[in-house]
Amino acid sequence: MSLFELLFAAGAIVLCLVTVLPEMRETSWVIRMFDIPRLQISALLAVLIPLGGLLENPPYVLWAMLAAALAWQIAKILPFTPLGHTEIALTPDAPDTLKMLVSNVLLENDQHGALADLIRDEDPDIVFLMEIDDVWSRAMAPVLRDYPHRVDLPKDNYYGLTFASRLDTLDARAVYLSDDDTPALLARMKSPCGRDFHFVGLHPRPPIPGNDTDLRDEQIIYSARFARDKDVPVIAAGDFNAAAWGRASRRFKYIGEFLDPRRGRGLFPSFDVRSRVLRCPIDQIYVTQQIAVADFRRGPDIGSDHFPFIATVSLDPATAHRANRPQKPLSEPLREELTRKTDAYARHLEQICRSDD
Repeated sequence: MSLFELLFAAGAIVLCLVTVLPEMRETSWVIRMFDIPRLQISALLAVLIPLGGLLENPPYVLWAMLAAALAWQIAKILPFTPLGHTEIALTPDAPDTLKMLVSNVLLENDQHGALADLIRDEDPDIVFLMEIDDVWSRAMAPVLRDYPHRVDLPKDNYYGLTFASRLDTLDARAVYLSDDDTPALLARMKSPCGRDFHFVGLHPRPPIPGNDTDLRDEQIIYSARFARDKDVPVIAAGDFNAAAWGRASRRFKYIGEFLDPRRGRGLFPSFDVRSRVLRCPIDQIYVTQQIAVADFRRGPDIGSDHFPFIATVSLDPATAHRANRPQKPLSEPLREELTRKTDAYARHLEQICRSDD
């Protein structure tokens, strides 16, 4: 066997492996990390398949495996392209709208003015910022001073946050939905027309060496159900450190019965700003069935490794009914199972809090 044949076989086996591994339910970071770069893996598969034609004895079995792997990857990505079906029809003239800006600022980013200018230009009603430390908190204070409701939790470990709202905010607080020192933001608010809704801001840890995803997955299940209160609409947003097509994002969306404005419109890759080749859609905005989306877009480069996201949503129920595709509801047995898991996890968190006290 020639060196080229060996390299082709090795490449084929590796690419097939990283296609199959994310379908396992394991939470090891070594497995879960391959849920993210499906676009890049697809590109490598598309390059490797025709290279097999240069071999003297084409490996038909490997070719078939590569073709199957490419088809599987495309099937995962396709719903997030214009070829997929939309779940939400944009409603630019909807009533009772509010605008939000969500951004992972990158802790060491020193271009504070770029984000401040974006906030002034967009003039959002809700601002949710991640990777906030004391320096970022002080830098954002002037542009956020007109927001009467604020939650500031600066941290130097990449998991600090800032939340600002000029809407009627009944409650807003940073909470720990896991025992890994990763806060989330929960808020109860009212739309400009006085309709109740909840906002959930998340920034769980990524699947990297030392970070398996069991805690992240527990946090996702808990937060997806925690914010639901009867029929109160919910907006969930943040850097999920999981691709839109990834198992964690799909579970969050399904368990929380959320809609994704990205589906059927494009990938909107948000990370890494500094590399067009490696970009992936890991920043998310989800809404429940009762919320319409008037506008959804990626913001400009602000010096971070993430693009910000800007969305305008409507709390008008008639508009949401016309614009949103009905989703299959959770079955009652699954609802009961999720309730049991949520209650058990809540007790686990309470025990952690008591032990910390």
